[in-house]
Amino acid sequence: MPGLLITDLGLISYEDSVALQERVVAARKAGAISDVLLLCEHPPVITLGRNAKRENLLAGENVLRQKGVELHDTNRGGDITFHGPGQIVGYPILDLGAIRRDVHWYVRTLEEVMIRASADFGLTAFRVPGRTGIWVHPPRRSAAARAADSDMPEEKLAAIGVHISRWVTSHGFAYNVATDLRYFDLIIPCGITERKATSLEKLLDRSVATAEVKPNLIRHLGELFDLEPTTTSREDLLASSNRL
Repeated sequence: MPGLLITDLGLISYEDSVALQERVVAARKAGAISDVLLLCEHPPVITLGRNAKRENLLAGENVLRQKGVELHDTNRGGDITFHGPGQIVGYPILDLGAIRRDVHWYVRTLEEVMIRASADFGLTAFRVPGRTGIWVHPPRRSAAARAADSDMPEEKLAAIGVHISRWVTSHGFAYNVATDLRYFDLIIPCGITERKATSLEKLLDRSVATAEVKPNLIRHLGELFDLEPTTTSREDLLASSNRL
């Protein structure tokens, strides 16, 4: 089974994560490194994908500055989204040429990784046709109300935005664990109106650490892509990436 290097970057600026991805992508294209999954959290940042519409940004520069939120354009697919502490951001850098050359399949498989990770916590997450990411029905407290959950507007638990060059992937997914959901009021997430973001913590009505969720995401990603995860440090990953 091919290997998958797992590097947990901890809290890292969005700008630094993009620079690191570029180095690892170049090394993967050159065959100097195996497939990689970077896991991290970002300080508050709003990113605009290739298809982003500026009108989906609801806050001006002054408001963003006051709240300490950065704003970055990016070459990933999709519209606008928010990253912040308490959210697991995963950047798979995979050679799809050696796995399966199918962008649609790749995105659906990332969704399946997070659907299975949610199921590990007793949650039923699902896809919505035409809307990338994973969704859940918001919890209702009474038995009668729970029976009608399917009539409630779904809420978004995780987002996906990827970039693929010469069949090597970058960017990836953002899974809300203990994210401060108030930041999503600054945008129209993914350009979808009348739909809110949610988090694992909100759905479970208890504190959840990202460390509880990361092993599940790693395990399911390894299983679904038929890769064997191995943990490596940032320093060792950079050393491998320099062998070009």
